[in-house]
Order: sequence, then C-alpha cells, then structure tokens
Amino acid sequence: MKNILYLSTGGTIASTRGPGGIAPTKDAAAMLDSIPSLKKLCRVEARSIMNVDSTNMEPGDWKVIARNAFEGLSGFDGVVVSHGTHTLAYTAAALTFMIQGVNRPVVITGSQLPFDAEGTDAVRNLGDAFVTACEPVTGVFVVFDGRIMRGCRVSKMRTKHVDAFRSVNAPCLGAVWGGKVRYMVDFPMPERGYIAGETPGGAAPVKGSPAFFPDVAPEVSLFRLFPGFDPRIFDLLPGLGTRGVVIEGYGIGAIPFANEEFLGKVKGLIDGGISTVISTQSLYDGTEMGLYRIGRKCLAVGAIEGHDMTTEALVTKLMWALGQTRDMDGVRKIMGTNYAGEVTLPGPRT
Repeated sequence: MKNILYLSTGGTIASTRGPGGIAPTKDAAAMLDSIPSLKKLCRVEARSIMNVDSTNMEPGDWKVIARNAFEGLSGFDGVVVSHGTHTLAYTAAALTFMIQGVNRPVVITGSQLPFDAEGTDAVRNLGDAFVTACEPVTGVFVVFDGRIMRGCRVSKMRTKHVDAFRSVNAPCLGAVWGGKVRYMVDFPMPERGYIAGETPGGAAPVKGSPAFFPDVAPEVSLFRLFPGFDPRIFDLLPGLGTRGVVIEGYGIGAIPFANEEFLGKVKGLIDGGISTVISTQSLYDGTEMGLYRIGRKCLAVGAIEGHDMTTEALVTKLMWALGQTRDMDGVRKIMGTNYAGEVTLPGPRT
C-alpha cells in the first residue's frame, strides 16, 4: 500500500458556507474523513500548511507549498495538494519549476464547490488525485474533473462548471474512471532540462534526484494589448522596480507597428535591463515571431519569444528565471529551455 502525503492549502475545496459567504475553514484531516474509501487505497499523512482563499495566494506561498512537497518526495510515494481554483494554474506551474527532477507524482487538485454543497465535485476530485498519486509516474500534475494534465500546461476555462480546467497546447495525459487511471499518452514525463546543463546552484544534479530551487522574483508585470493601448505606460516600470514583463500581443505575437513608438518602448524596456517576453493573447497554437517583419524586429532588439506557453506558465517561469539569475542572457536561456513539457520549441528557422 502506497504512502501519500496530503497537503491542504485552503480554497473552495476546504470551505464552508457562513454568514459572510464561502470561506476556507476545513483542515486536511476533516476533508479526508469525507472520503473513507481512501483508507483502502493508501496510507495518508495529512497536513494543513495554510488555509487561504487562493485569490490571496502570493509567490511566497508557492515557496511554502513547494518546500513541503519537495520534502515529501523523500519520504512518501506521492504528494497530493488541494488548492483553490482561482490561482491553481499559477501554483501548479510554479511548483513545476521550483522542484526539478521530480521522481514521484505531485498532484494538485481543488473543486468548484465545497464538500458540503449539493452536487459537489470535491469528493471526486480529491479521490482522483489520490488515485493518480498512487501511480508509478513522475512529475507535477493537475487532476480535475477526471482529467490528468501537466501542471505547467493548465488554464482555468470556466468559472462555475465543474469542468473548469483544460490542458492548453498539450494533450491531456490521462483520465481517472472508476477509480483507475486510463493513460492517453506515454509516461513518464519527458526528460527535464537544466539551465545550461547545470542547476542554478552550479552543481549538476544526480539524474532522477529531486532538486529544490524556490527563489522567485515577483517583480513581473503582465500586459494584454488592445487597440488604443498606450505604450507610454512602459515608461513607469523602471521606477516600480520591475525586472520582467510579459506582453500578450495579437495573433502569432504581433505588436502595433504603424509607427516606431511601440517598438521603441519595447527596446527601452530591454535596454533598461527588463527582460521582456512577447506572447499571444490567443489561447492555442502559440507565437511565430519570425514570420512577420515586426516580430523579427522585436527579436532583433532582444525580446524573448513566448512560443506556446500558457500565461500562467510564462509569468511563473519568468519570475523563477529572474530568481535564479540577474543576467539577462541567463534569463533568456532559462526561458528558452523546456524543463517539463511547458513549451514546444520550434526547429531551426530557414
């Protein structure tokens, strides 16, 4: 029988309804008591490491969750984390980068409805997460509404329905049906990369041995372009201490080019030491900035291409990259490395 560590962080799945509305109140042990069938599946050690509405989740909280999960990898067969759905995709992506060389399943789940709500999805999702955590797979996953997805590829698509999350630009890895996992693609996860062949600490890790790199720099801004967007807002960022920017452009990563002002502002960010990523606000397929002239100009002034990463993965990966190095070329190298299947990198352009 497998030994699983369960980490509760709050969210709707841990909430009850009170006079002031829904708020997280349940601890990990109380939630496990709602699923007695788990006793036949695995042995569980339950820990409530925080109890917050995930709307209030901050990068510092990712470190706490990641450290507890990392430490659990050495003494348990798998780790389950329950989390609020509002920022679950950000936390899942952050854990993917903070814990390198994951050699057991780390499974994140939540629910759209509390345990005591009629028609709740909490029992199913938490149960499915434990089923997945007992599997001989490696990586950080999100399990929700029966789907098993890479933690660095999910986005929340729906605000009310139990079918809340989707895997974006990557196949769903599997599904849980009738208490069993049905695989849809080959496991284990693709081999994970390391910065320039080494970890940020400078020591090459033992293959298959987890390594913990929790440092992140939260001084990152995200902008979504729209017709009439005023690029002069970028002039304010150096004074705010901003170190990284993600710009969600149009289509395959295009920005306005009727005059040179926008490109000049992007160049100004980069010349000022702010790592700047150009992505797309289109959900699927990603960027191809070498196709159009304006995209090539952006790359020529030093912009980083976002490819097909989700917004959640881009933001957390840029924070993580900036936490590992202050060198802009080093940040570029990290952003261009595929660590856990979070990005599809194209072949050489001709």
